[in-house]
Amino acid sequence: MKDDVEMMLDELEQNLDAAAIGRRSDLTQVPELADYLKYMKPKKLAAFKGFKRAFFSFRDLHLTYHQSSADINGPPMGSFSLKGCEVTPDISVSQGKFHIKLLVPSAEGMVDFVLKCDTEHQYARWMAACRLASRGKSMADASYQQEVDSIKNLLKMQSAGNGRENGGGSQHQRRAQPVKLPNDFNVDEYVSSRYVRRARSKQALQQRISDAHSNVKSLTSTEAKLQYIRAWQALPEHGIHYFIIRFRNGKKSDLIGVASNRIVKLNMDNGESLKTWRYTNMKKWHVNWEIRHLKIQFEDEDIEFKPLSADCKVVHEFIGGYIFLSMRSKEQSQTLNEELFHKLTGGWI
Repeated sequence: MKDDVEMMLDELEQNLDAAAIGRRSDLTQVPELADYLKYMKPKKLAAFKGFKRAFFSFRDLHLTYHQSSADINGPPMGSFSLKGCEVTPDISVSQGKFHIKLLVPSAEGMVDFVLKCDTEHQYARWMAACRLASRGKSMADASYQQEVDSIKNLLKMQSAGNGRENGGGSQHQRRAQPVKLPNDFNVDEYVSSRYVRRARSKQALQQRISDAHSNVKSLTSTEAKLQYIRAWQALPEHGIHYFIIRFRNGKKSDLIGVASNRIVKLNMDNGESLKTWRYTNMKKWHVNWEIRHLKIQFEDEDIEFKPLSADCKVVHEFIGGYIFLSMRSKEQSQTLNEELFHKLTGGWI
């Protein structure tokens, strides 16, 4: 009798385990993007001057591409993880240009890769997936749809006529009345000289200012400020503070950028990203106050450098402050943990 009961309990436990596994597989199913895109490797193949078309799939943190969708079960033309990569937008809504520039870490160094999307909707989904993957998150993360919506809102703001209405099953684009600028309006007083030089003409630049102003003239003061903040936060270099440093045993100066989620080594001549170290891979960091050096230990390597353009205390406080902010969330109490803040920014971690 006892053996029969034990067998029944074992069988029941196995059935419950099987059901639980089935439910887990449904819950943990990772979303996937699959679409035809165009791509280019600017630096890898010198003779490769244009875009080529391929079938791309995106799952977890990996981007894979095949010649066509019919080859999806065969060996891919290429595949790489986007964790730790640099993602930069290269778009022009008026020209229908929706490019995603990727700088992917590899054994050979940083590899350039450009994705070309056909529509705003396609760009928003793929750009959001790439951004999350660079931070080590998949599309299953709750913030994916928020990222997509944020990108779509930014595209609307950049459109000359961003008012779109749905009616009768079709979309109609409504262009706001252009704003008449004062007769003595001088473009040079409002636009950086390097942008004036690159513009087709001052008249064309003035027209763009008029169109942009027409899109915000009906907003309230608060709405205009919020829109400005969102556009500012969406800029590729938002929140990055630059420092000239010298790595330990280095013979020349280097440029690094300290951002809210990473440290980036940059090319001093053109500002291109050369290498990225993310805080999520950081194990600890320490300041040597005697020689004014910062030593940071990551999962795969250690780096040590001396800031030249600022005191090491400033760089350290940026890193510690950003990490402190990343640990705060809306779900938790917003009471300031002063002890933790001083520990992260004090120099002894």
